[in-house]
Amino acid sequence: MQFQTPDLRLASAEIFMLAMACLILLLDLFVKDKKRTLTFVATQLTLVATAVLTFAMTSADVGYTFSNMYVGDLLSDLLKLLLYLTVLVVLFYSRGYILEREQMARGEYYVLVLFATLGMMVMISANHFLTVYLGLELLSLSLYAMVAMNRDSVPATEAAMKYFVLGALASGLLLYGMSMIYGATGTLEIRAVAERLDTGQVDRTILVFGVVFLVSGIAFKLGVVPFHMWIPDVYHGAPTAVTLFIATAPKLAAFAIVIRMLVSGLIVVSSDWQSMLILLAVLSMAIGNVAAIAQTNLKRMLAYSAISHMGFMLLGLVTGVVGGDAPFVSISAYSASMFYVVTYVLTSAGTFGMILLLARNGVESDDLDDLKGLNKRSPWFAALMMMMMFSMAGVPFFVGFFAKFSVLQSVVAAGQLWLAIVAVLFSLIGCFYYLRVVKIMYFDQPIDATPIEAPMDMKVLISANGLAVALLGIFPQALMSLCAVALLRSL
Repeated sequence: MQFQTPDLRLASAEIFMLAMACLILLLDLFVKDKKRTLTFVATQLTLVATAVLTFAMTSADVGYTFSNMYVGDLLSDLLKLLLYLTVLVVLFYSRGYILEREQMARGEYYVLVLFATLGMMVMISANHFLTVYLGLELLSLSLYAMVAMNRDSVPATEAAMKYFVLGALASGLLLYGMSMIYGATGTLEIRAVAERLDTGQVDRTILVFGVVFLVSGIAFKLGVVPFHMWIPDVYHGAPTAVTLFIATAPKLAAFAIVIRMLVSGLIVVSSDWQSMLILLAVLSMAIGNVAAIAQTNLKRMLAYSAISHMGFMLLGLVTGVVGGDAPFVSISAYSASMFYVVTYVLTSAGTFGMILLLARNGVESDDLDDLKGLNKRSPWFAALMMMMMFSMAGVPFFVGFFAKFSVLQSVVAAGQLWLAIVAVLFSLIGCFYYLRVVKIMYFDQPIDATPIEAPMDMKVLISANGLAVALLGIFPQALMSLCAVALLRSL
């Protein structure tokens, strides 16, 4: 029996991340400073070093290791670099918020962030259904613990319980779908599944049932209707720093597993999962936008907004595979969908960063009333928040407009004109609650007229975030081309 040594270089970033997470967990035991400055710095340096390692290993070629369970390609490298940048920004935004809360000002928070990041890295590079599941569970278990970190908060504990129970149900659906696909094809390797399906010698009935359960599990992780019940409660109940993390980084990993499993592995049965995704997309845009109008809590409003945005993102995935008996991939549609996810993460990070900025002295400031008269308290921060809202609403010329336009363009090019009309109508409905925030900031009298004070690093970072939202709306070609090249080299 011969033992084949895996190529550890491809997974060097994951190995380094795991080693550093364990090391920081141990070293934090000896940190006496309650502010955990050393732990924070070590975590940020770990993310930077992992980014350098990933960039150094970037290659245009596709490589496999660990018995083809792990794939290294341009798509995974790009998504991981964006992931590191997102987590880095999230931790900078969250630092002041965490220091004001004794339950969260501990090293465990940073370690859980690193383990969640490791889980997302594994998901992004997975070429095997079990690898996807391992990465997903590592991410999910870390998020459950992060949501429940503030043990004295009843809403946080309730949100963690709901998230855990529904997450376990979704994991069961995902595993059951994987087992049925294994029963139909005889393999769990994603590329091998595609090869078996090409031969046509599979039990299509079992396969379709497996795809249904698989899509259901993925839909829960994306937070789309009708698997969206956890999103508003978790966004609202979790500490805002944790909500910021949940609302941003996992979206990149979720997009990756959709591409890996549905496009790379199950493209032959695309006609089956496309019809399911169309239904999920339309329901998500409808319920997400309509329900958001009734919300008075900003985090709950953004939760329903996230549901509608993920539905919009699915439109690109729906139109990415064209052709009947001989389906082929439309790179422009998938690159539009990827661009949408990336820009949504950027805008969402800035929006929740503003909520964290308003939260002071251990008190949350996540109601719409807390934004009243923000322009009188800080014209610059009000302008930044307005940029975020305009971008999410799809107002020209912010990045959200181009993201929506590119997705709609791919939908129309695929001949789904009715779907594009539905998307536009629900986007117009969504404009109401985004513009309501702008109206509150500029035309209502402030409840608290105290000027907003923020550390210099926070001011610089959130300003850079807002300017990126504005500039990418004017010059989106570079990022769009980068998404297209990564998908072209990987699919």
